[in-house]
Amino acid sequence: MKKLIVASVVLGAIVAAPAFAGDDMAGMNMSMKSSGSNTSSTAALTDAEVKKIDPATGMVTLKHGALTNVGMPAMTMAFKAKDAAMVKRVHEGDKVKVRIESINGTLTIVKLEKQS
Repeated sequence: MKKLIVASVVLGAIVAAPAFAGDDMAGMNMSMKSSGSNTSSTAALTDAEVKKIDPATGMVTLKHGALTNVGMPAMTMAFKAKDAAMVKRVHEGDKVKVRIESINGTLTIVKLEKQS
């Protein structure tokens, strides 16, 4: 009987350990994204090609490589530009490097560099 109690306590501790570890960090922001820091460095930029521009809506359609920071494979998709100046700087067919982030649930171009 003593072995059964010890085994039950050990098993309970093993099962409960991950739950306690998770609670210890419940108040911490574990997101890799930061607000306003230098996460938009050149190393974090993805190659893309401008396919379409809609200045009225601020949308830019990009054929892009994998966007690992938002978990998206390579594809062609329209994104909201963070500011209107980005839309004015590029033309269809331009090769660019971009940083896409989810801002309030909308995938947004937060950095755009035109390639020479």
